[in-house]
Amino acid sequence: MKKSLSDRLFFGGFLISLVFIAVIYGIVSSWWGWFPAKQVGLAHRTLLDVSTNWRNDLGLEPTRHLVPPNETGEASPDRGYWLAPGAVQQPGYILIAGLSDDQETSVHVVRMFDATGEEVHRWPIKYANFDTEIRPQNVMLHGMEVFEDGSVVATFDTGQAIARVDACGETMWSVVGGFHHSITRSGDGGLWTWEGDDMVRLDEDTGEKTFTLSIVRDVVPANDGEQRAIFDIRTIEPDGPNDGLAYLYDPFHSNDVEMLRPEMADAFPMFEAGDLLFSLRELNLVAVVDPETGILRWWQHGPWLKQHDPDFHADGTITVFDNATGTDRSLIRRVDPKDGSMSVEFAGSEEVPFYTWRRGKHQYLPNGNILLTNAEHGRVLEVDPDGRVVWTRDMVWDSTNNLIITEARHIPENFFENGLPTCSVMADVQ
Repeated sequence: MKKSLSDRLFFGGFLISLVFIAVIYGIVSSWWGWFPAKQVGLAHRTLLDVSTNWRNDLGLEPTRHLVPPNETGEASPDRGYWLAPGAVQQPGYILIAGLSDDQETSVHVVRMFDATGEEVHRWPIKYANFDTEIRPQNVMLHGMEVFEDGSVVATFDTGQAIARVDACGETMWSVVGGFHHSITRSGDGGLWTWEGDDMVRLDEDTGEKTFTLSIVRDVVPANDGEQRAIFDIRTIEPDGPNDGLAYLYDPFHSNDVEMLRPEMADAFPMFEAGDLLFSLRELNLVAVVDPETGILRWWQHGPWLKQHDPDFHADGTITVFDNATGTDRSLIRRVDPKDGSMSVEFAGSEEVPFYTWRRGKHQYLPNGNILLTNAEHGRVLEVDPDGRVVWTRDMVWDSTNNLIITEARHIPENFFENGLPTCSVMADVQ
């Protein structure tokens, strides 16, 4: 039976109304996080991830760990280690953490180089020995600390474990949780790191958790709620103004925590020994907190943007690795928490390109040089106080790609108590 014009118009109007309602609901649900906004977002992110990294997940090519050596993507065929003629470098050793260049031995590795640029030791890091739920090639070695006995401790991005291994890569202890990002030794037998959005202290000899300070449970509500506005930035009202606030996905992205050691405390009269310096990337926030009360002693949003790795210094200042995401030029900034004065200690230039839109570390050396980890271009460099390059090292994977570097660390020549670590039997194949 043939439909009348009015029937067809009604049906067409009905379809248009359904489409209009669907569009409006889609917009509102994305604003308010209603079903199925989170599910659609997760499915979209998963699809993009799988389409980009399927070769990595099948063990064919470590695409999750590869980066272009510079902003142009043009790779120099002779890149590798370069020492500037006549440059004065800090004596000692450089440890570099990341993906192994020998995948048949281990997926991840910490490598150590001497002052001539020669590799003198490597620690195979066997994630499968710590956690059987996540495939080793799908996690990224991130935080790393080294000990005088030749052992190292490591954490992993997108992984769950923290572990300490001996000079041969054999497990001394491991703990499964939500551990991630940086690790710092406290000098009193402790390790500070992140477990989710909790700052945790572990016993460095056993891995036992001895203290926890939660951003959400302890710091945000501290001081009778006066600190909420500092942290409750990336939030929404889920159903209405009387139902409280809900955090958006990854609202903080906590990435660094270190303790103010007693020997440095006199330089910071506004703080006390044991206070914790931490970084929340998504809030552009660097702060110092009293771990016993959760009350902030000092805090500042920016001018750093998506920053990493704030460090205490003996002169009473704090330096910050400012990724300056989206600007094509990362910086090392110094701030004095006493008066807020600030300076730029190092910035990339046309002669010395320096930019990593995420990740990155810095370390001031005894002679005033700075060790810089340019994570997203797979390069480590040392620069002098005038910004001149002392040496560079590209972690080369192939003719076009470098390996992401998550951590580089300088240690003095006499660091190890029994001489350089040695290992006659290498670790089992992953």
